[in-house]
Amino acid sequence: MLIKSEKVWCSDRFLRAVVQITDSRISAILPYESEADIDYGSNMILPGFIDIHTHGAFGFDTNTGDPDGLKYWKEHITHDGVTSFLPTTVTDSKSQLKVGLKNVAAIKKQHTKGADILGIHFEGPYLDMTYRGAQPPEAIAKASVDEFKEYQEAAEGLIRIITLAPEHDTDFALTKYCAANGVIVSLGHSGASFDTACLAAANGAKSFTHTFNGMSGFTHRNNNMVGAALRLDDMYAEIICDCNHCTPEALNLFFRCKPKDKAIMISDSLMCKGFKPGDRFMFANHEVEIYPDGSAHLVVEKNLAGSTMKTNEGLRNLVERALVPFDAAVNSCTINPATLLGVNDHIGKIKTGYDADLAVLDDRYEVIQTYCKGQPQF
Repeated sequence: MLIKSEKVWCSDRFLRAVVQITDSRISAILPYESEADIDYGSNMILPGFIDIHTHGAFGFDTNTGDPDGLKYWKEHITHDGVTSFLPTTVTDSKSQLKVGLKNVAAIKKQHTKGADILGIHFEGPYLDMTYRGAQPPEAIAKASVDEFKEYQEAAEGLIRIITLAPEHDTDFALTKYCAANGVIVSLGHSGASFDTACLAAANGAKSFTHTFNGMSGFTHRNNNMVGAALRLDDMYAEIICDCNHCTPEALNLFFRCKPKDKAIMISDSLMCKGFKPGDRFMFANHEVEIYPDGSAHLVVEKNLAGSTMKTNEGLRNLVERALVPFDAAVNSCTINPATLLGVNDHIGKIKTGYDADLAVLDDRYEVIQTYCKGQPQF
């Protein structure tokens, strides 16, 4: 298959080019004048988006462990331009977490249609009570290497990222264990000081979870977790780009601080993504309602619980509202998460030899078509 556009994103710029797809991979990038099966005109052809922090959508939540729900989610998330993702857990009972983990492992083996499951993001239960956000307090637990091994066994080794509060990880034992065993430690839902965050990084942590949200805030004398996320250039940092969790000004500041290869856009979407304002859902036994701005809040406590954001909308927010340079914005949902996960040798770029994971967007950032390993999805 040959597809062409005046705007193919290669090497941090748009090229007038033809993308040749053979089987599941990009086999060549050809001059624009070459013949093509599909001409996308001036629409953008971007690398497929990678969402490393998403709890669910369309009525499905990772923890519930419904195989049909997960299949539907991975198929329909492609309408957002997403070609790869990490189903993400939320703090819950040990038995329920294992149900969710086993379900993801089972569906990944089936190679069903849609976006590729790259692994699992295990958010909680090793979090701080004060900075728990919408995480259920009754299930928050002390960090434990032995218990984490049980979870990883249930997941059949698929846990790729764990979010934890480093101040509750005694001697950084779980951080060191995960770092030594190929699991990325992301710091979040934490009241840690700047120095504690730096020590966690020195002991193997590599990222920060949804920066600004669920962490001790920055002041000019107490820099805290937010200060560490912005200051540590060798650390990755997630950020939710729905303009509800962070203002456009905060997004702009974040992207000014982080090197353009270390910022990662996430959706942090919940099962209520895809539904309308006023609809209610259960979030780990706590009721959540969608507000008119698309944000999701706990009904009783009113805490901001997560988003309903589509990744293509997040890209539009970064460029059009937060005024983030286009290359940094695109990197944050393509090559940067791929590099964090260690899969940047075959996804995250439009380049010969890479998987043909592509998102075609118009100038309003609406998704026209998504290709997963060369296959059009709708």
